[in-house]
Amino acid sequence: MNVTGAPHEGLVQDQAMRHSGIDHDGLDLVTDVTTRIRLAMATVIEGKPDVINTAITVLLAEGHLLIEDVPGVGKTMLAKALAKSIDCSVRRVQFTPDLLPSDITGVSVFNQDLRDFEFRPGAIFANVVVGDEINRASPKTQSALLECMEEGQVTVDGVTHELRRPFLVVATQNPIEMEGTYPLPEAQRDRFMARISMGYPSTAAEVAVLDSHGGAFPLQELSPVTDGETVAKLIEMVRTLYASPAIKQYIVDLTKATRVATALRLGASPRASLHLLRASRGYAALAGRDHVLPDDVQALVEPVLAHRVIPSGETQVARRTCAEVIHEIVERVPIPSSAH
Repeated sequence: MNVTGAPHEGLVQDQAMRHSGIDHDGLDLVTDVTTRIRLAMATVIEGKPDVINTAITVLLAEGHLLIEDVPGVGKTMLAKALAKSIDCSVRRVQFTPDLLPSDITGVSVFNQDLRDFEFRPGAIFANVVVGDEINRASPKTQSALLECMEEGQVTVDGVTHELRRPFLVVATQNPIEMEGTYPLPEAQRDRFMARISMGYPSTAAEVAVLDSHGGAFPLQELSPVTDGETVAKLIEMVRTLYASPAIKQYIVDLTKATRVATALRLGASPRASLHLLRASRGYAALAGRDHVLPDDVQALVEPVLAHRVIPSGETQVARRTCAEVIHEIVERVPIPSSAH
């Protein structure tokens, strides 16, 4: 859906300069760093620029990313490429049915020398956590991530431990109809800012994969192009990017529309509204703008909302997807005139 208010963009930009906490130097830094990350990831992930952009948007918005698709299309490769492009602590967790919550969060162990319990951190204590096949673990283990992802902390035996920042969980999962999978609980899905699918590559891109990956390992050759401290600085700047009251109203109108849509049994939560705003700011910064446009919101509605909603029985019988329902809502909800 195209925004027809382009002539008013100059006015919005003037307003943004007065309200936004990010200046031209800050935007230049965002552009420089994200371009380097994008180019680095593109050496590993062939022909998927939109997927890479969404992943970087979630990084800038300090969210968490869920990558869902069938095996063998590069889900784990994308997660690893994003993690390796940043010089920071990275941990990979292979989710299996016998994985315990303490393997993720950590455990208190009695130290004979100290005659006291000491905390041994789990895999979640890293800047970037790659969770491979998250829906192969039991619901109890999946739930261990709830506090970590929402509050950036872990509580073990009544003691709270802060996680390092930036903190990003990039999880992959197979479609729920695949053998040996447990569907993610609604509360867990709601913690992920966005869900994306890799999709099969085009013919040309698949041939390029055979050329680049057939006799070499591009991921091993990928070197960090930025560090965690710089990423944390970008996140703080993006938080202050200007979003007008009309943009915020538009976001709320979209999420409220999912709650009353007859095609959906469960609509998007207020957390979804907040995530859509933060992601839209990241998307605008990625485009080199210091203000959010309706185009930014519309580009992210599907990846941010579709995994949070539950279709009605009639929608399932008609074999309509949640993404299709979200697209119809975007077409139906009017854009506030002052948001152009």
